[in-house]
Parts: sequence; C-alpha cells; structure tokens
Amino acid sequence: MTESDSHAYDVVVLGAGPVGENVADRTRAAGLSTAVVESELVGGECSYWACMPSKALLRPVIAQADARRLPGLSESVRGPLGAPEVLARRDHFTSDWKDDGQVRWIEGIGADLHRGHGRLAGPRAVEVTAPDGTRRTLTARHAVAVCTGTRAQLPDLPGLADVRPWTSREATSAKAAPGRLVVVGGGVVATEMATAWQALGCRVTLLVRGKGLLNRMEPFAGELVAEGLKEAGVEVRTGTSVTSVTRRDGTVTVTTDTGEHLEADEILFATGRVPHTEDIGLDTVGLEPGSWLSVDDSLRVTGTDWLYAVGDVNHRALLTHQGKYQARIAGAVIAARAQGVPMLESDPWGAHAATADHHAVPQVVFADPEAAAVGLSLAEAERAGHRVRAVDVEFSSVAGAGLYGEGYRGRARMVVDLDDHILRGVTFVGPGVGELIHSATVAVAGQVPIERLWHAVPSYPTLSEIWLRLLETNRDT
Repeated sequence: MTESDSHAYDVVVLGAGPVGENVADRTRAAGLSTAVVESELVGGECSYWACMPSKALLRPVIAQADARRLPGLSESVRGPLGAPEVLARRDHFTSDWKDDGQVRWIEGIGADLHRGHGRLAGPRAVEVTAPDGTRRTLTARHAVAVCTGTRAQLPDLPGLADVRPWTSREATSAKAAPGRLVVVGGGVVATEMATAWQALGCRVTLLVRGKGLLNRMEPFAGELVAEGLKEAGVEVRTGTSVTSVTRRDGTVTVTTDTGEHLEADEILFATGRVPHTEDIGLDTVGLEPGSWLSVDDSLRVTGTDWLYAVGDVNHRALLTHQGKYQARIAGAVIAARAQGVPMLESDPWGAHAATADHHAVPQVVFADPEAAAVGLSLAEAERAGHRVRAVDVEFSSVAGAGLYGEGYRGRARMVVDLDDHILRGVTFVGPGVGELIHSATVAVAGQVPIERLWHAVPSYPTLSEIWLRLLETNRDT
C-alpha cells in the first residue's frame, strides 16, 4: 500500500553526494528552497567507497615508502604495515559507513532531505519512493539538478555475477586483505588499489589490456608508476585481456587471451564507469535511460530550460573536485536565472561557465610515485590545433628532491603554447608531487604568461624549484 503527497520547492537535487551537496549549498545560500533526494548514504560514492577510503588506505603506504628513502629512518620501517590499524583508520574516515554527520550538514544549510529512490516524473517533477513504499512528488519552480554520479562498469563475461567480483566499492571497503588479488585495468582505480593492497599483504597481479598504465596522462607518467608498482612487488602484465573468470571453492580462476590460467582469492575489475541514470525517469522528459547527459557550460541539459546535470553524469570530467566545481557554477546559474538576472556571465572563465572542464582539470594519482597533471597533455594540445612544445626536466635537478629521499626519481613536463606564450598543461611524476599540482593549476587556469612566471620565485630547497628548471630549460631551448 502506498501513499502519495506533493511538495513544491524552488530547486530539487537528485543525489546527495559531494556534487549534489554543493548544488544545494549554493542554491540555499541564494535563498532558494531546496530539496535533496538520496537513496543510499548522504555523502555519496566519494565519502564511503572512493576518494576518502582509498586515500585513507594509501596514505600509510606512501608514508612508509617515503620513510624508507631516508637513512636513519629506513631500517625502522622495513616491516609490513599493520593492516588492522590501516583498515580501522579507513573505517574512521568513512564514519563506519554511517551518514549522520552528513545528514546534519544538509539540515544545517536549511535544505530538506528526502530519503528514497528519486525518478523524474515529467518536467520539473521528481517522484520519491521512500524505503517504506510511500511516494511523494516534489515539484521544482526553477530547476532539477541530476547529480547521481556513476557506477562501476563490469565486462560482459559469462557467469561473472557468480564470481562475485570486486568493483571499486569492495576494493575500498574490504575488511581484510586477500592473499592473492588480480586487478583488471590500467587506470587510476587499478593502480591505486594495486598499490594499497600489495602493501597490505596481498600478492597482486595487474592485468592491463593496453600497452601501459594511465593512458590519459603523458606516457612517462604510466611508465614511472608501473616501475614503482613492480619494485613494490606487483606483477604488471600489459597487453593482456581476460576472456573468462570462474570461482570454485573460494578460488577465482582467470583465463587470459593467451590461454594462461591465473588463480586468486579475489578479482577486482577497474574497467571504467557508466552513468547512474538507468532508472531516474529520463524517459519521462524525452531522454534515453542509462545515457550520459549532454550539457552546456552552464551545466544545463541540452534542449531544456530547467534540467541540469552536474558531476560525473555529464561525462565532462569524472573527478569529485571537478564535480564540486561544476556544482558551484550550476548553483550560481540556477540562482541567477531564478532571480531574473538579464545577462549571465557566460564568457569563458565567467562566473556562470564551467570553463575549467575544458582547459584546466587537475588530477592526482596516489601511487608511489605520485602522478599529477592539469590541462592538456602534449598529444591532446596538438590534436586541439595548438602550436606547442614539451619542456621536460628530471626532478633530480633540484636539491629538494635529494632532501626528500635517497634515490628520488621523477619527471616534470610543461606544454608551452608557442603562439600565446602560456602553459596548456603540466605533469609532475614523483614522490610528493600531488601537493605541487595546484601551483600548475593556477598557472594553467590563470593563463599566466611565461614571462610573468619568471617572477614567481620558488623557495629553496623545495621540490617547487622544478618550476625554475622548467622555465630555464624553456628559455634555453
């Protein structure tokens, strides 16, 4: 038996992950009444099964690797990591998969939380089915924002469901380390989880269909990360595809395209993401269920004047921080349109245009070494028609690298636009470089002229001196 009632709001947000939370925060700050609908935990994938638990798992791994590079400290950290303590700290950062704190935050900004499965029910309407089966319809005077994110994509292998494979969710929430783990994939999730679980006591085999890792970054990034994984004990096999998987008596048997059979206790497929839009009522507004949602730079869905798609669902940049950036833009746009602002600041880099999605997306891969990049790679810049050159420098050229640790290995690249004299992209690979990437993001997003960068003096002796070496190399080229 179900009941039905109706509630009207200025804005309805479908999905209470970091993206939906930020849309709601901005629309509430503008004085718009806002409803947030969530069927799982408030806080979303990032808080419980992605960013937070994965980085909590990786931080001790990276800290130990850094300590092993320092004479006087290295001998005291030769033993294995304390897996129970690492996992307990991970659990703390996920709030033990309870969302009470996130719920209080939603309530604190003055938004209404509706728990249940939300589906579009025609223009400006969302039907919410609560866990007890009751239904209510939320109507939006100004906007509905779809912030439902993505879910893991599994390959079409016969009987895969019976194998009970890991996805990113199981990989970040597992209660113990399996003895043997096969990881399928060559992207961020695959490399980070191989790094973490190898250090926590697993024997990890990484199967990569392509030629190398991290193929969206500069080629040397994947090469250096692969070297680090191998040195840590991970078996990395490139050019390898999985053709079948079975599980019997707890053991997973993986068959590759060469006919080889590998055995493991668990198998993780990190083979991409698909939009979480298959059952949110897209068909009721003329859109294809399960599809990515195409948007303009204001994050409004193509062909509508009320529907917004923010974060992963629009396929612009599948990163939490970029989705939150989009949410800030979308919130400002919704507020401005609701207030009747006659002209939006929609030019590139304006307050109502998500320009960074095209030109300045930063990302860090928390492996050992870390890989961090922002903007365009050399190949991407050339495909976009820019006249560019790559400037490469080894981190061994700066004193800060040797001080950071013995045998520091890393490389930096900046992609210089030869016509506009600005940076189109920057890549750093090496221990600790994740904390350098925001300086590069400022340079790329700010389109800082090369001549002005000469006056941004890096402190000695830090890793940041790599900027001076890059500029010197560019000058002398």
